[in-house]
Amino acid sequence: MSYEVLLSEDARAYYERLDEKSRRIVRENLQALAEDPYPRPGAGAGDREAITVDGEEIYRLHVGRTHTAFYDVLEAAKQVRVVGVPPIDEAHDRYGY
Repeated sequence: MSYEVLLSEDARAYYERLDEKSRRIVRENLQALAEDPYPRPGAGAGDREAITVDGEEIYRLHVGRTHTAFYDVLEAAKQVRVVGVPPIDEAHDRYGY
């Protein structure tokens, strides 16, 4: 059961500004969402979690210790929509870590 992973314009713009190594790490982590986008206790895999950001329920995936991906899962369309990939400190400010 594979999902299509799509990036918003903001997420894509951030990704394209990264250096080559960071792009590879972010890409690999986001590609893993295609197989299993949901949080699973004890699964590791980027510390996925359902959270509230700016008043909206969304999922969060830590990418290394540097970035965080915010995403929605559209089950009916089998899509993971990445709405943002901010630096981890900025992400923590948005969801009150």
